[in-house]
Amino acid sequence: MKIAIHKKNNGFSLKWLEYCEKKGILTKVVNCYSSNIVKDLIDYDGLMWHIHQANPKEILFAKQLLYSLEMSGFSVFPDFRTCWHFDDKVGQKYLLEAAGAPVVPSYVFYNKEEAVDWCDSTDFPKVFKLRSGAGASNVKLAQDKNSAKKCINKAFGKGFRQYAPVSNLQERWRKYRLGKTDGIDMIKAFARLGYPTEHEYVAGRERGYVYFQDFVPGNDYDIRVNIIDGKASAVRRKVRENDFRASGSGLIDYDMSKIPVEALKISFDLADKLKLQSVAFDFVLDQDKPLVIEMSYGFGFISTDFKAGYWDSDLNFHEGEFNPFGWMVDAFVKEIQAKGEKTI
Repeated sequence: MKIAIHKKNNGFSLKWLEYCEKKGILTKVVNCYSSNIVKDLIDYDGLMWHIHQANPKEILFAKQLLYSLEMSGFSVFPDFRTCWHFDDKVGQKYLLEAAGAPVVPSYVFYNKEEAVDWCDSTDFPKVFKLRSGAGASNVKLAQDKNSAKKCINKAFGKGFRQYAPVSNLQERWRKYRLGKTDGIDMIKAFARLGYPTEHEYVAGRERGYVYFQDFVPGNDYDIRVNIIDGKASAVRRKVRENDFRASGSGLIDYDMSKIPVEALKISFDLADKLKLQSVAFDFVLDQDKPLVIEMSYGFGFISTDFKAGYWDSDLNFHEGEFNPFGWMVDAFVKEIQAKGEKTI
């Protein structure tokens, strides 16, 4: 078994390489940006690449490479089912609705007049989102009809920047005060007031559509459930002070007794139905009923996220430390073995 891994200085790849070395799985570090990448993979059985939504080069072509390899029969992580909807909240809306998932009702419009008509007839507040963005970026609360119409006018006018420098600076300052970031990070945030990020420069403005979700009140936390290889881990994330957003807050509750069993059941069922190699579902509670907000194939992490225990597919809880990156590798190895001979 020989696995090619695109190595980066952050994210999953270092964890994969460490686990493979420990388990005696042969690996090769490859450069997925190489024009010869397909030829470089000839002697290997599969490719693992942790693509990130804020990396402009990866957004430009990562999926095209992965899907091209997969269409030839070559094993890749993440595969098409797992990541076509990555960092695309509108795509996730359609997928979750088609799968029959219990979701927070959402609304997308590609015509300004239809969006305004809906705005005049719906109730508020509503949560406005762009298709892309993680850690609650590009998300705000439209408190009333007027604020929603401002979003609509901008969406069908000059559009929205991918990176909001003022709100990002405020968020960095919040984390700096909590001791969750450093002065260098603050300097970078100040610099972004005058200079766009490379990702923003490549991606351009978001325009031509508008997307809202119902606001579900009474949630001091959201619930993040990760499913990998028939196992589930979960945390609760507290909303920011004087805010409604929990994703990216850095305020984590590791009390596993507070994770609703129903959220675990929904996550296992959806991961199995959609045949996902890895998935993270975000939930809020509507009168104790878990509703899915968003999904992603990957997740941010700190070391303490993987020490409180996990559930197997029978909902038995296993207390103690675990390695979700090892789960990814193990599941990928089983997938390759099930396929038999490689194709390139």
